[in-house]
Amino acid sequence: MAKQFGSGWPILLIGDMVTLLLVTLFGFARHGTMGIAGARMLTTFVPLVIAWLLVAPHLRVFQDAVSRDWKELWRPFWAMVLAAPLAAWLRGVWLDAPILPIFVMVLGGVSALALLAWRALYWVWRNRVGRSNG
Repeated sequence: MAKQFGSGWPILLIGDMVTLLLVTLFGFARHGTMGIAGARMLTTFVPLVIAWLLVAPHLRVFQDAVSRDWKELWRPFWAMVLAAPLAAWLRGVWLDAPILPIFVMVLGGVSALALLAWRALYWVWRNRVGRSNG
């Protein structure tokens, strides 16, 4: 059985969490509620992180072989597409509010693209810069 996590997983996990935090902040800023949201931002960020952590390992996004291969950059993207409905459901349960399909699509799409961008930067660093430094 393949290992779920490679040696680079702490960097990947921290980068993923920062990316999801930025997506959350972007969403609240986009809606003009950043200044008044306060702890309410947790109602988006926490479900997003929980859903990511439940789905991502199944697509092996933390394995070294996957994170080093540019052909595997689709994995974090699709992992987030799969995690978004769960994140929206968790958020809806937390807020006792309905889950709008457009919210699921936007949350999933923006988060997936943001994770793809972060993981592409990681790939460049790991395979280009990391290789030249040792």
